[in-house]
Amino acid sequence: MQIATLGPSGNNHELIALRYLAKHGQPSTNLHLFEQFEEAFEALVEGRVSHLLQCTAHFAHSDCVGRYMHRAYPVDVFIAGSKPLALVAQRSIATPRHVAIQPATRHYTDLSSFGDIIEAPTTVAVAEGLLAGTFEAGICAEEVINQAPEQLKLVQSLGPALDTWVVYATTQLPATSPLFLNHAPLNEKDNSGTRHHEHYAKPNGFTCDDTKRNSR
Repeated sequence: MQIATLGPSGNNHELIALRYLAKHGQPSTNLHLFEQFEEAFEALVEGRVSHLLQCTAHFAHSDCVGRYMHRAYPVDVFIAGSKPLALVAQRSIATPRHVAIQPATRHYTDLSSFGDIIEAPTTVAVAEGLLAGTFEAGICAEEVINQAPEQLKLVQSLGPALDTWVVYATTQLPATSPLFLNHAPLNEKDNSGTRHHEHYAKPNGFTCDDTKRNSR
């Protein structure tokens, strides 16, 4: 198993990919990090790696699903927690004016007290900006404080984010795979309920089916 995912080293994609490799008895050297997901997917479809790991909360997920449909297939899915996250700020700034975030973390806590929100590609980039003094505050792995305890302070612990992760390959799972849900038949009770909802009455006296016919 040669697995691709998003870099840089130190981010949650690397962390979860290493856990996945360990679970399957694979060495950490089988991990390949890419700067962009498009590069990682190209490596997959070209056969340079056998699998690709992506968090569904990442902003590129929906685009990748569409762009690589019929070429990259989901073959595994699971839930995993990220590194414990936190809202961190510079000790020297009493009231930070802006906060840096990776877009998926935007609603992890109330950010209304900040005048500006700066988007960064990864939580690692947020941490690097905090350490460099570029960002006044940011959401990143809480462990960054240990790297510069005299410079950075904890504003709020957010804990790990529980996300859904998908593993892709270029060979589709067999239709008998338990991961497939669309092939499971509905029972008679479910069918009757579906039919009931399809024929609900409209305020003007038409049924849902009548409306569909008249709209064609």
